Amino acid sequence: MLEKVTIGSATLYHADAREVLPTLPVHDLLCTDPPYGIGASAGTGKYGRLKIEAGTDLGWDNETPPQWLLLLLLEKAAHKVIFGGNYFALPPSRAYLVWDKGAGFKNRDFAECEFAWCSWDGNARVLTHDPLARGDYRQKEHPTQKPVAVMQWAIAAAPAGATVLDPFMGSGSTGVACALMGRAFTGIERERKYFDVACERISRAQAQGTLLPPEEPRQPVQEGLL
Repeated sequence: MLEKVTIGSATLYHADAREVLPTLPVHDLLCTDPPYGIGASAGTGKYGRLKIEAGTDLGWDNETPPQWLLLLLLEKAAHKVIFGGNYFALPPSRAYLVWDKGAGFKNRDFAECEFAWCSWDGNARVLTHDPLARGDYRQKEHPTQKPVAVMQWAIAAAPAGATVLDPFMGSGSTGVACALMGRAFTGIERERKYFDVACERISRAQAQGTLLPPEEPRQPVQEGLL
């Protein structure tokens, strides 16, 4: 059974995006980081040092989403930001967002930048944000977790983004960014492990975003879907 969780202005689905997306309305902004098909879930390639027990590969990064699903994504928002745009067959665009992770540093086994494809016409933009120096990876709960500051930058770059959709939510960085920015968020994640992490992170961010004295994170309201 699909599971729906409401946390303040965030609506989260524990489900496969292919099941939920056709039922959703059009949002202002799609801001997402789909699987690149580079084996992160199996601890292969640059993720070879991940502690993945035998038989626990969830398989979410074995391949990229099918083209029909990418086309459906494009229909579900007026404006789109898709990280890893260079991995997918998307329409030509001048408006790329480039996340510079600190070029020129030695002894790093990850790319020095990442590209996010944008659907609107505009100049390419660059954000220099070093995830190691800023400590973004110290308590990372997902192999490909994006820093919240990077997702805030991407959302702010869009022409509009009062309602934001992320069908590959992972550990919820897009939802955390939306909570801190006062945006309504819809997220989908199929893996229970990461869905639970996203619920916890977004709940904390919703409480923080109220600018009230510290309080206990609000408990999610779970609703069953037929």
